[in-house]
Amino acid sequence: MFKKIALMLGLMTSMLFSLVARADINTSDPYALVDQAAQQTFARLKADQAQVKSNPDHLRVIIREELLPYVDNRFAAYKVLGNQIKQTTPAQRDAFVDVFTEYMVSSYADALAHFDKQTVKVQPGKAAESNITAVNVSVKEAGKPDIFLEFKLRKNNKTGEWKAFDMVAEGISLLSAKQ
Repeated sequence: MFKKIALMLGLMTSMLFSLVARADINTSDPYALVDQAAQQTFARLKADQAQVKSNPDHLRVIIREELLPYVDNRFAAYKVLGNQIKQTTPAQRDAFVDVFTEYMVSSYADALAHFDKQTVKVQPGKAAESNITAVNVSVKEAGKPDIFLEFKLRKNNKTGEWKAFDMVAEGISLLSAKQ
């Protein structure tokens, strides 16, 4: 059970961080963003497999380069803080965002270490009706049951760009688990 959750977290993390801000990824459509970021991240994982085997810390590089630009890590960190945010100074909040971001990178790198031959399919969705939406994803591996994930994304009202901030696997929110 723990291995399945770790694999799901890894896959979710890779997809979540695949939301890295690159010019060729459509950040104005949450479904396209998740799909393109996932494809890009998994292609990079496959291409860098030799480096990852010789240096597992290279997974952190992949996450920082391929996923982090598409993750609203400040919003995610603030969600984890919840109402406690009112009792912090701006400097404390900034420090927490930095530490939480590193935690996310580390967690996702650990999870991606379990990635092998799975395929990811983003479920088509309807146009987002608010600035928060969920994108459903299925992870398929031959001979194993599908894993269903939900990525939560938020639209920045100033830039119009979507970024991921949470991932839900088997009903468990990554952010809620950290609160």
